[in-house]
Amino acid sequence: MRELVSEGQTAIIIPPDYKYANKGTVTAVTAGDFTLELEKEPEHILLNTYCEFYTQTKHGKLYFDSFAKSINRKTLVIASPAKHKFLQRRQYTRIKFVNNLNMIYNGNTYDIKTLDVSAGGMKIHSDNKIDIEGNYEISVPISETKSVDCTFQPIRIEKAKEGGFTVSGQFAYKTSRDKMILTQFCAKRNVEIKNK
Repeated sequence: MRELVSEGQTAIIIPPDYKYANKGTVTAVTAGDFTLELEKEPEHILLNTYCEFYTQTKHGKLYFDSFAKSINRKTLVIASPAKHKFLQRRQYTRIKFVNNLNMIYNGNTYDIKTLDVSAGGMKIHSDNKIDIEGNYEISVPISETKSVDCTFQPIRIEKAKEGGFTVSGQFAYKTSRDKMILTQFCAKRNVEIKNK
């Protein structure tokens, strides 16, 4: 475990009910487990019940399933996982994500087509000129009934060969939970796509 997780590393823990996702810092590592000090009191994180874990390492984004061997308020001792997977080297898992959506800025609605998305941001195509200084409100669908509301901040705008503009930008979130939900969504979709 020491070659994967080290003291001071940040990890996201997502129980079966993702609404109770939490974040913590690794405070100790042994051959058989590691200790995670959570930011918030653990809700719906139960002993010996598998959760998903995501953390950034020097080798890339690490994903694994494991469970809490002990829970003492915000301090969890997590069993070393039997298996793990590196999702990719970039900080956030980026997936192909083609959707026709709307963004709102200064009371105006912009029709866009998303090209890819990650928890860090997305790439879009727009027939309308996008203000690089703008903060665009957008709702990113993650299922038929759920979506994540965030702000899209353009970073790079290029003229597209087929007309219009290709825009890359970053997300600003209303809550850290929204960022964790989108992180989990992209990671799961990436695994599903690779296993097809």
